[in-house]
Amino acid sequence: MAQHVRGVVARSKGAPVTVETIVVPDPGPGEAVVKIQACGVCHTDLSYREGGINDEFPFLLGHEAAGIVESIGDGVVDLEPGDYVVLNWRAVCGVCRACKKGKPQYCFDTHNAKQSMTLEDGTALSPALGIGAFVEKTLVAAGQCTKVNPEAPAKVAGLLGCGVMAGLGAAVNTGGIGRGDSIAVIGCGGVGDAAIAGAALAGATTIIAVDTDPRKLEWARGFGATHTINAKEEDPVETIRSYTDGNGADVVIEAVGRPETYKQAFYARDLAGTVVLVGVPFPDMMVPEIPLIDFFGRGGALKSAWYGDCLPSRDFPMYVDLYLQGKFPLDKFVTEEIALDGVDQAFEKMHKGEVLRSVVIF
Repeated sequence: MAQHVRGVVARSKGAPVTVETIVVPDPGPGEAVVKIQACGVCHTDLSYREGGINDEFPFLLGHEAAGIVESIGDGVVDLEPGDYVVLNWRAVCGVCRACKKGKPQYCFDTHNAKQSMTLEDGTALSPALGIGAFVEKTLVAAGQCTKVNPEAPAKVAGLLGCGVMAGLGAAVNTGGIGRGDSIAVIGCGGVGDAAIAGAALAGATTIIAVDTDPRKLEWARGFGATHTINAKEEDPVETIRSYTDGNGADVVIEAVGRPETYKQAFYARDLAGTVVLVGVPFPDMMVPEIPLIDFFGRGGALKSAWYGDCLPSRDFPMYVDLYLQGKFPLDKFVTEEIALDGVDQAFEKMHKGEVLRSVVIF
C-alpha cells in the first residue's frame, strides 16, 4: 500500500520550497523504500530550485542522505529491511561497456527507481539526482543503497552521498593526489573542504586553499590547508606558484564552477599537472578563452570529476570506517541541524557562506 509522508517540493523556478504530502508507492522489482534519518542541504538542491539543472518541475529535493531500508521489491538480493544505508545517485548497472571493462566507477548507464513518487493529486515528482530525500521516506533503486557501519550517525554518514564524496574523490580518485604532492583548491565550501581533507588524508604536504571569504579560509585550515589565499587581496595564480617553488601545484581542484576560476586553475598547475573541475557550472557557461598553444605546451591533464569518480560500494564504507577511527573528520562538515521546514532558510545561509552543511534531521 502506498504511504503518505511529508517532503520538500520545488514547484517552480526560484519560488520558495514547500513542505507537502508525498505519495510513496510500494517498491517494485529492483526498488527499495528507505526511511530517511538525515539529509544534508547541498548546493545542487538549490540549483534544482533555481532551474540550473533542468526544468522538470516539480522537484522533490534532497539527495545527501542516510537511513534505514524499510522494504524491498522483487529481485533484490543484497539488501534487507533494517539495513543502514547511505544513498548514492549513481547505481551501477554492471553490464555497460565501462562496467565490462572493470571500471564501474564510470558506469555509463546508472539508474534510478522506475516508479514515480507523486503529489496527492497524482502529479509525478522529479527526485533530485534520482533520490529525493528531503522526505520522511523515499523510493530508490536498490543499487542506490550502500550499506555502511551503523555506528556512524546518519547526520555525518549521509554527507558521503554527495558533497563530501565529490570533493575528496576529486582530489584522491580523479586527481590522484598522493604523499608529498602539492594541491590547490579554489572554492572552499563543503566540496572544496572535502578535497582539502582528502588531500590531507592522502599525504599531500602542500595544501593551498583559495577563496574570497576569510571565514571559509579559516574552515579550510581546520580541514588541513597549509596555506590560504584570499583571492580579493592576492593573485591566486602567482601566489600558488610562490608556495610551490615557482612551479604551480601538482593538482588544482576547481570547486566553484565558473570560467574565470577554471582559467586560474589551468595556469596555477605545474607543468604536466592536473586540473580537476568539480564545481558545477550553469548550462550557459563556456570554457574560457585560452591559447591552444598553452594546452599543448603545458601537458598534464584536464579532468572533470564524476561523483569524485567514486564507487559507492567500495568508498562509502571505507570512509565511514575512517571516520569512526578518527582519521577522517566527517563531523566537522555539519554546521547545524534543522527541521524539514528549514530548508529554504538553509539555502539562504549556504548562499551567504554562513554554513558548510545544514542537515535535516528526521
